[in-house]
Amino acid sequence: MKKLFRIPAILIIFLLACSPLKLYRELPEVKNWEPEIEKLIAPGQTERYSDDAIIFAGSSSIRLWKTLAEDMKPYNVIRRGYGGAKLSDYAVYAERIFSPLPGRALVMFVANDITGSDNDKNPEEVKKLFLTIVKTFRKSHPGAPVFWIAITPTSSRWKAWPKIRETNELIRQTCEKGHNLYFIRTDFAFLNEKGLPRDELFVADKLHLNSDGYKIWTEIVKKELDKVLIKK
Repeated sequence: MKKLFRIPAILIIFLLACSPLKLYRELPEVKNWEPEIEKLIAPGQTERYSDDAIIFAGSSSIRLWKTLAEDMKPYNVIRRGYGGAKLSDYAVYAERIFSPLPGRALVMFVANDITGSDNDKNPEEVKKLFLTIVKTFRKSHPGAPVFWIAITPTSSRWKAWPKIRETNELIRQTCEKGHNLYFIRTDFAFLNEKGLPRDELFVADKLHLNSDGYKIWTEIVKKELDKVLIKK
């Protein structure tokens, strides 16, 4: 079993006030992703991508979106997701992931920072890390729009939903106030009339989307991309 490293709350607050990356860069749980990041960026060394491609980045729901290229047509896409990703490690590796890639926009979905664990981040931490990634992305893609797909309500993490919902709302407000930032709301499509997760849209783990769930994502995401990227 991996040893968990606990950081005093006062230290977290101080370091976040300076830079979120100072808190996470040296943590073993972040450093352990190095081999995965190497595999993630390897295709970019040999493959050629369209200059107008949209980068889809994040955790396993992006990695497992096997039909992404077909679903997003006529948009060209680049997929950069890895299972278990958190914003705290994605922020550390963001420059290496994004800087070699072309891209007219970024779409992000990362859902592992709040899961119902004792080690969960708080909504403010999640927001700061999101903005850190945006800042890093725009160093190599100045002015490019960034879309955040809301964290999905799921049965497997239902106990954490109030905190996740709070996080979604905080990021929505942040996007509303920010420049070229867009929040993609999805909860309305994944909750039933009783306000509970629609398990029929997920695989057996009740966490990851099945083909029907991805169809709903496709419809919602493309609609939001069209609003911003299609010139009227």
